[in-house]
Amino acid sequence: MNILGIETSCDETAAAVVIAGQRVRSNVISSQISLHRVHGGVVPELAARQHITAIVPVVETALAEADVIRSALDAIAVTIGPGLAGSLLVGVNAAKALAYALDRPLVAVNHLEAHIYANWLGPVGAAPPRPPAFPLVCLLVSGGHTELIEMTGHGRFRQIGRTLDDAAGEAFDKGARLLGLGYPGGPAIQHAAAAGNPASFDLPRAWLRDSYDFSFSGLKTALHRLVEPYRDDLPAPPDALDSSPSGPFVAHRPPRLKPGTPIHDLAASFQRAIIEPLAVKTARAARETNARTVVLAGGVAANEALRDAVRTEVERECGPEVIVSIPAAVYCTDNAAMVAGAAYFAVRRGVQAGWETDVRPRFPLTG
Repeated sequence: MNILGIETSCDETAAAVVIAGQRVRSNVISSQISLHRVHGGVVPELAARQHITAIVPVVETALAEADVIRSALDAIAVTIGPGLAGSLLVGVNAAKALAYALDRPLVAVNHLEAHIYANWLGPVGAAPPRPPAFPLVCLLVSGGHTELIEMTGHGRFRQIGRTLDDAAGEAFDKGARLLGLGYPGGPAIQHAAAAGNPASFDLPRAWLRDSYDFSFSGLKTALHRLVEPYRDDLPAPPDALDSSPSGPFVAHRPPRLKPGTPIHDLAASFQRAIIEPLAVKTARAARETNARTVVLAGGVAANEALRDAVRTEVERECGPEVIVSIPAAVYCTDNAAMVAGAAYFAVRRGVQAGWETDVRPRFPLTG
């Protein structure tokens, strides 16, 4: 079954062709990082406009790289949420048009479910990996979501933990902004932390005893107070405004820090304070649910320190018999291969969307 996946939930325009939920024929991603970097985060209106410009070329490239003609497609899959409403609309309408023109099924995919199914994908053009064994525990960590999920079969999910405030990726972004490291924050913090000592600063961990929930808001506040003595900001000039015809967007200006600020140590200590509760609670959840596999998903799953910490904690808590599965970095961030992969297993369960399908900016994972 050849499935074309389309992903436009935030600031990546992506399309991919995947066979039978695992074998990736193509995976094309058009990033908007350079467009949003000046603002220090994603501007929804700019993101939607860029999707309109990029969607057709990205789909055409995905089909060409997969060497698949339109008539050979068996289904069209698209993310309908959660995400930015304007961005989602571009992908959903493109997918509906293709499905209607080709007389193929339309499959509506939950973005969070797609991230989990990234663990079923192999490298482009290569044999697929062995599928994760059920039951499994998934740590889903991204810019907008941090959840612990038990999965007992395809389409069968149970949330067992979540963040009570900031998502882990959001905390990385805010921390990077406080340290003047730029956007996106996760890679910036990881790069700076590589040269730092994570034991340099004692930052708080919100353990929330007897719970699988997380909290990062207090950690962000603690870093803000820690950085305050190192601030050396000049008087702020008048706001520089973007020249977009839709109206002004304020350009982001990172804080000015004094020479000698221990940025690397601050970044390393901040990163460890985020990662420790994630890894420890994931391992404990795996033990207490008798999971056979632990999987990571979401953009923050590309963080090498998190990957290492989860492997270490799971082996300590559960022993070597519990397998830790982590997608390739390209499948951790938003992409369309994971959408097409998730759609295959949905089709096998008899799931198909109607033409009335609409975007769902808030779309909890259930099943």
